[in-house]
Amino acid sequence: MTIVDMLRRNAAAYPNEIALVEDNPEVRERRHVTWREYDLVEDTAEEAYRREMTWLVFNEQSSRFANLLLSRGVHKGDKVAILLYNSIEWLPLYFGILKTGAAVVPLNFRYSSEEIEYCLEKSDSDILVFGPEFIGRVEAIVPKIQKGRLLFYVGDDCPTWAESYRELAMLCSSADPMIPLSESEDAAIYYSSGTTGFPKAILHHHQSLTQAAEMEAVHHLTTHDDVFLCIPPLYHTGAMMHWLGSLSVGGRGILLRGVSPKTILSTVSNEGCTIVWLLVPWAQDILTAIETGTVRLKDYELAQWRLMHIGAQPVPKSLIRRWREVFPNHAYDTNYGLSESIGPGCVHLGLDNIDHVGAIGVPGYRWECKIVDEGGATVAQGEVGELCVKGPGLMECYYKDPEATAETLIDGWLHTGDMARQDEGGFYWLVDRKKDVIITGGENLYPVQIEDYISGCEDVQDVAVIGLPDERLGEIAAAVIQLKSGHESTTVEQINEFCLGLPRYKRPRKVIFADVPRNATGKIEKPLLRERYGATGLVDKENQS
Repeated sequence: MTIVDMLRRNAAAYPNEIALVEDNPEVRERRHVTWREYDLVEDTAEEAYRREMTWLVFNEQSSRFANLLLSRGVHKGDKVAILLYNSIEWLPLYFGILKTGAAVVPLNFRYSSEEIEYCLEKSDSDILVFGPEFIGRVEAIVPKIQKGRLLFYVGDDCPTWAESYRELAMLCSSADPMIPLSESEDAAIYYSSGTTGFPKAILHHHQSLTQAAEMEAVHHLTTHDDVFLCIPPLYHTGAMMHWLGSLSVGGRGILLRGVSPKTILSTVSNEGCTIVWLLVPWAQDILTAIETGTVRLKDYELAQWRLMHIGAQPVPKSLIRRWREVFPNHAYDTNYGLSESIGPGCVHLGLDNIDHVGAIGVPGYRWECKIVDEGGATVAQGEVGELCVKGPGLMECYYKDPEATAETLIDGWLHTGDMARQDEGGFYWLVDRKKDVIITGGENLYPVQIEDYISGCEDVQDVAVIGLPDERLGEIAAAVIQLKSGHESTTVEQINEFCLGLPRYKRPRKVIFADVPRNATGKIEKPLLRERYGATGLVDKENQS
């Protein structure tokens, strides 16, 4: 059964039940912001505040778009790109593309004009579907991309150089084209979320999407009555694949535009959310808001919230300890994965393993794991090596990049580029990215371990540890620390004193007080930090010992 079949089944079984809600609670509070700040334009704020869609309408809307695409000559093997912020149109468009037999190409909404052009060309996308927030970026490259390529616009006031999706789709039949699909056919091209250079195009078959849907429901015991809150961008496999768990059981999904603690807690309360996937910064912000009294838990109905899980980046143990103190009844899970392994879940902590917080967990549903050395040989239990995964959610290849594919997929195993170890209980512990390991005076330092320790300091909001060039030691560890609001008077000396609990060789040689940049999926942008502080010298308060 493909995920398209799952949608058809839900439309038949639950035609009048709500499938999707788009919620924009911050819009009414700040009507005069620009789209660059809140991804919305002022004159559509009231319309965009809250919209909902039943499973029947979801299925019909996807069929209308499929029939529009088919009328324009789209067929199996074609590629159709989506460039939208999270909205109620996003998923019906995704499924409409799949219904034609074509592959979906979700694009990062942070891409520049140059990156949009590159990704369209790299993926061989014949059509681009885009929203009002991207008119300027797309218009800048229209002369280059429009020849031989269709541009569909989702929104009001369609540009003259594009076609209106809404107007054209309404003229198309809502009857399902029922084009046969198999698990071995191309389904989607996702782009890697690398922080430097152009991203790699990752090709997945339908089997990967089915695996993600089934795996998510198994891991989190998802039922038809669960309500899933989706905050991260749907262009990324993390958000999309977690939502597929709701699809697999016909559960409701809430697409939230806004990440403030008040917004998240209000939405959980008002929409009756039971499962919430957070990124580390959002969880930290919620806890800080509660601890400082900015929000009061008694103002919200949260008794139904049963599961909080985190993925996309290492999770500090101190964060989960604090979370459990505030929300003692929450089940918790950590999800590890890559876009190449169809997002989070190829390794997961598991709901019953709260005593192993800090580990990324055990192999996920239908996945296998191993740790290898530089020569590809499996290392002894407890030793550090590169984590490799194998399962039905593996990518088919890096599209049109056989060399990169051969370097990453070896004998059916995906080499993740993450350094890890396995303990005696079979749990895997992420040590660090292979490329982020710091070699100082011949010793290997793993930044994640140092970050985990420093995050336990009550003054610290966020921390990133990077390697900086050093003439004597080769590299030294530098801690970029973002302090909590109200703790700006914290000194380098106080941080150094706190770090005395680390072995001497693991203590940061430099401390930099500055914001810690993270990308849209919550990952720390370490290449940016290395460039900022390695090439141009240190700024703000700093110290070298």
